[in-house]
Amino acid sequence: MKNTLITIVGPTAIGKTALSIELANHFKSDIISCDSRQFFKEMTIGTAVPSADELSAAKHHFIQNRSIFDAYNVGEFERDALAKLEDLFLKNPIQIMVGGSGLYVDAVLQGLDYFPEVDPKIREDLTKELEEKGIESLQKKLQKLDIETYNTIALENPHRIMRALEICIGSGKTYSEFRNKPKEPRNFNVIKVGLTADREIIYDRINQRVDVMIENGLVEEAQKLHQHKKINALQTVGYRELFSFFEEDFTKEFAIGEIKKNTRRFAKRQITWFKRDEKTLWFDYKSDIEKIINEVENSI
Repeated sequence: MKNTLITIVGPTAIGKTALSIELANHFKSDIISCDSRQFFKEMTIGTAVPSADELSAAKHHFIQNRSIFDAYNVGEFERDALAKLEDLFLKNPIQIMVGGSGLYVDAVLQGLDYFPEVDPKIREDLTKELEEKGIESLQKKLQKLDIETYNTIALENPHRIMRALEICIGSGKTYSEFRNKPKEPRNFNVIKVGLTADREIIYDRINQRVDVMIENGLVEEAQKLHQHKKINALQTVGYRELFSFFEEDFTKEFAIGEIKKNTRRFAKRQITWFKRDEKTLWFDYKSDIEKIINEVENSI
């Protein structure tokens, strides 16, 4: 049997973790996590890290294995994940990968795209614009220069937006034009399983999850991290909104509402990103596990 990586994708709060554990137990495999927010040990509640019971139900890799103070990017994750998979495939030709970070999923399954070198002054100018006019100014600029990237990128992440803009400005082409070029094929098969639901169900699950996070101590977790708010890892939904609450720009209730709203927007972009792959096997989030297993086995 050729090595096969079963990859579970879909919007946040849809149930990917539970499905990955079911499949890992069925195939007696490990789980590679490619959720870029769950790499960091200081961020637990706000990133929906699997519970202790879930982590003990199957062997997980790349969960809280870094610190927010460590520089870590998608290229390094691609290298580390491929090395780990090489070892895991020696034990079992079927392995599981799960996560909602589309760029990180694509890095492992396809490899990273090539981008041209651009004048560093462009990044300096964009950084100055961010400081003086806020992230909304950069978002509007990206919307004008590259609508395709605007519709799929994490709009709450200033570093992602500036990266796309500096390529657009420096090359005279859109950031999306450099993406999805032919790359070196992987030495394993890929079966991509997607979980989905009606939009209102997804949004309701997100709202409920945020409420549970607040009950479980997200505000207190964010308070401890507030002093480090400029670190790249913390430029993410669930923390930025609470930082604004601590700085008295938001009320607590408004900040919680913003977390829900921005998470719903993030889920919408995830859906757009993952729907691009027509080979993905899509299932309703309530689908019977045996049905999913049968279809996956028929695809191996």
